[in-house]
Amino acid sequence: MYGISIREPGGPEVLEWTEQPDPEPGSGEVVLDVVAAGVNRADVMQRQGNYPPPPGASELPGLECSGRVSEVGPGVSGWEVGDQACALLAGGGYAEKVVVPSAQLLPIPDGVSLTDAGGLPEVACTVWSNVVLLGGLRSGQTFLVHGGSGGIGTHAIQVGKALGATVLATAGHEDRLQVCRDLGADHAIDYHGDFVEEVRSATDGHGADLILDHIGARNLDANLDALAPDGRVTIIGLMGGAKGEINLAKLLTRRLSVGATSLRAREVGGPHGKGPIVAAVRTDLWPLVESGRVRPIIHERIPVQEASRAHQLMDDGGVVGKLLLVVRDEADV
Repeated sequence: MYGISIREPGGPEVLEWTEQPDPEPGSGEVVLDVVAAGVNRADVMQRQGNYPPPPGASELPGLECSGRVSEVGPGVSGWEVGDQACALLAGGGYAEKVVVPSAQLLPIPDGVSLTDAGGLPEVACTVWSNVVLLGGLRSGQTFLVHGGSGGIGTHAIQVGKALGATVLATAGHEDRLQVCRDLGADHAIDYHGDFVEEVRSATDGHGADLILDHIGARNLDANLDALAPDGRVTIIGLMGGAKGEINLAKLLTRRLSVGATSLRAREVGGPHGKGPIVAAVRTDLWPLVESGRVRPIIHERIPVQEASRAHQLMDDGGVVGKLLLVVRDEADV
């Protein structure tokens, strides 16, 4: 098979379409013939040499894909050769074929094309695990989404609205603020200003019950100030740094909590593994997708051989929703 390899840490030009060994499924695994793979910030970090794959995972980038099951390993139930699926991966999605633990497979939701489903599993599992399973977002609460026009943000806004929350979202330019509004955000906030004051104003001084943050240290203190009593912030990225200080008095006096999670390095099984998250997404989030209340937002579909162009777009900023690398026409599977 062929896949996108990383020649050496560096810019988009280090991505190369090269011949790779055909994957073979082990116990509990299947092989997918890939139709499309989503492009994520983690792929960019891996290309730069800052986010190596976990032990045993493919060295090729790509944390989600869609395709057709072409081989089934021993111990797999519920999936057969020919089934169409999308998958959460620890790596390897930028390729013609990829091995996937069957517990990380999801059916293609009704109303979503096989190609576009390639950009769903990573954002769906990230948002559901952090916003619902960890963050406990409920109807009637206020939810602040940082980076509302990105892949995670566009998905999180829709999930928050579908769950009955009041959704606030930050973005950096008016066109992206309008994207947030169009997706259902009740208030869109320019992050170049004082987002804490904007949150307080929009909520009549109450603050946000839950904040989903991908910036990390740079936002930490302001996030705490923007929270309502008993509020929670969940951190899923460190674009603004990894080290920050917390005034513990803020947490104690207002009963605040800070959580932080990653998805890629989790085990497949176990109570905190990827399998249970994927199962929860299938049971509770997929019906919202199939009803049209949550839909994939695709910025552009790009041939996989042009992965360097996709990464350049990510480096340049301004991508709204997800970029997809198309490996083969879905009609061919």
